[in-house]
Amino acid sequence: MLPRGRPRALGAAALLLLLLLLLIGFFLLGWDPECERLEPDGRAGDLGCSRCPLTPRVPSDGRLRGASALHGDPLAGHGVHNHSACNPQPPLPPKCELLHVAIVCAGYNSSREVITLVKSMLFYRRNPLHLHLVTDTVARNILETLFRTWMVPALGVSFYDAEQLKPQISWIPNKHYSGLYGLMKLVLPGVLPPGLTRVIVLDTDVTFASDIAELWALFAHFSDKQVIGLVENQSDWYLGNLWKNHRPWPALGRGFNTGVILLLLDQLRQVGWEQMWKLTARRELLTLTATSLADQDIFNAVIKERPELLQPLPCVWNLQLSDHTLAERCYSEAADLKVIHWNSPKKVRVKNKHAEFFRNFYLTFLGYDGNLLRRELFGCPSQPPPEAEQLQRALAQLDEEDACFEFRQQRLTVHRVHITFLPHKPPPPRPHDVTLVAQLSMDRLQMLEALCRHWPGPMSLALYLTDAEAQQFLHFVEASPVLSARQDVAYHVVYREGPLYPVNQLRNVALAQALTPYVFLSDIDFLPAYSLYDYLRASIEQLELGGRRKAALVVPAFETLRYRFSFPSSKAELLALLDAGSLYTFRYHEWPQGHAPTDYARWREAQAPYRVQWAADYEPYVVVPRDCPRYDPRFVGFGWNKVAHIVELDAQEFELLVLPEAFTIHLPHAPSLDISRFRSSSAYRDCLQALKEEFHQDLSRRYGAAALKYLTALQQPRSPA
Repeated sequence: MLPRGRPRALGAAALLLLLLLLLIGFFLLGWDPECERLEPDGRAGDLGCSRCPLTPRVPSDGRLRGASALHGDPLAGHGVHNHSACNPQPPLPPKCELLHVAIVCAGYNSSREVITLVKSMLFYRRNPLHLHLVTDTVARNILETLFRTWMVPALGVSFYDAEQLKPQISWIPNKHYSGLYGLMKLVLPGVLPPGLTRVIVLDTDVTFASDIAELWALFAHFSDKQVIGLVENQSDWYLGNLWKNHRPWPALGRGFNTGVILLLLDQLRQVGWEQMWKLTARRELLTLTATSLADQDIFNAVIKERPELLQPLPCVWNLQLSDHTLAERCYSEAADLKVIHWNSPKKVRVKNKHAEFFRNFYLTFLGYDGNLLRRELFGCPSQPPPEAEQLQRALAQLDEEDACFEFRQQRLTVHRVHITFLPHKPPPPRPHDVTLVAQLSMDRLQMLEALCRHWPGPMSLALYLTDAEAQQFLHFVEASPVLSARQDVAYHVVYREGPLYPVNQLRNVALAQALTPYVFLSDIDFLPAYSLYDYLRASIEQLELGGRRKAALVVPAFETLRYRFSFPSSKAELLALLDAGSLYTFRYHEWPQGHAPTDYARWREAQAPYRVQWAADYEPYVVVPRDCPRYDPRFVGFGWNKVAHIVELDAQEFELLVLPEAFTIHLPHAPSLDISRFRSSSAYRDCLQALKEEFHQDLSRRYGAAALKYLTALQQPRSPA
């Protein structure tokens, strides 16, 4: 037995041990007596912390302090050493409160970057969002199309013309790679609607790892004088010690990064923000030749003079992965990360200690299926755009028991479309120029290099891809010397959705983006004659197709069954291969009526263009004006998609003129999934027949008795693509 007094002694020792552990814990957590200071109303000072400072304060002497100095931290006292758990989070905004986000986005590459940012925001968000996008013409064309076709509920988008803002900042020399666009955040208070009182401003190279509503909630911490919320810079840039003679712009301590900004717009306007930053910038530019970090330099110079304007934010809301980052001091101790910022010119290729971890997180959203983000915010009523309401009504009228429901649903599907996915240089305007128009999926990428060698003119290509495949395609082009050298090829990504291949929707996307007066409507598995581009332009001019004459120029189609063969350089060489059995007229052994009206026997001897008549199931490859009729989107998968288009051209009285020196050759490849389904499924063929009958009924309504001749096209037992 233990002596009677022993338990009491053990209890006292345990109590002392507990107190000692608590003291050690406070020390390790960076406890600061200043954190216990109470305001007159009894609340804790600063951000209401009770154990340690979540973010630094800006004392009256302008010096930043923090408990991390206890550990000899090189980031000591500058807010990078944060513990997200040590401060009670402010209450989140009501779940239906509209949050506003402003982003400056210009060019093709930034337009891709901003989509990954938006995906990450949408993934975590629980509030309606409104994006305020300052864009150039390129980015606006891309993003207007993408957001219109994305149809995300409770997501509004407004655009602002960056061109109109350039005069306000063009006087500022800027060495940063972002150019003038990197200075435009300075003018946002004067650009955004006067009724908008607060906004989150983001760079395109940030990725969210948390609900943006948590960031919005930090507005509650702003004092009456604080108007700008920023995270401290996580490098030594503004300390001026990165290299010899490095002279940065003035900044408070380490300075602050402007990749994530909270702005109280109404108060910024009241304090005369525009005059304030311009005066500061002009004064500093008397001794500094230019900004090195664009708007960030000017924001920091203003804050250096007016520190009371600043509300420092926790480091986790802008984890900066620059070349000289010291961000590990933040994320090694943070309970969770909120925003990752790729603020190096190398972006995700930056090399630092844990870059692979953050890169994998970024790649998750890069390849994430954006269709999955079309989710409703339950309990938050929002008015869908008119086209979305119309689509919902049309879908509601479909009968799911209909054997052809899959076909009808695919026709109504609105696919996300990212036009000009890669940098593109539009061709100079020429009166007889021709763009090759085609569509493809991932399994036909290998055709692109050969096509670029055969067709030196502009192309508009629609690609049917998943989000992940779009990134594979990007790397494929970047790795190809042939493809990366071509700036006149416009690639438009149509994101996959549904079980059937929307072939005519893809063609319409590519056709709508063609910029030349004429288009050559081709397929990706055809290689045109090397001379075809020049020959077509000359033929258009000689035939005087401009004006009232409506003509479709037929390019005779051939095929080879050999994967390797010597491509003919002239009509004479082609005829020799045809006679030798190395080439055939296209589909002569499977579907001769598809190209028989071209009259290949006559073409052999022809010296001048000749006219042919439309016939049932005719589906030649043609050159037509850019404003020609669009393809009928009801034809999805395999069958009658080109046939229906030629019917429409004939109904609108286009002449069919066969060109005597033109040809294109089909290369062999494995059959597509849709053609396999057509061949194996009677139900598939029955649905195609039903679509053909509906197509003819629509023709009759539009063209009356003139459409009767097309009725014979419905009597064929099989249908081509």
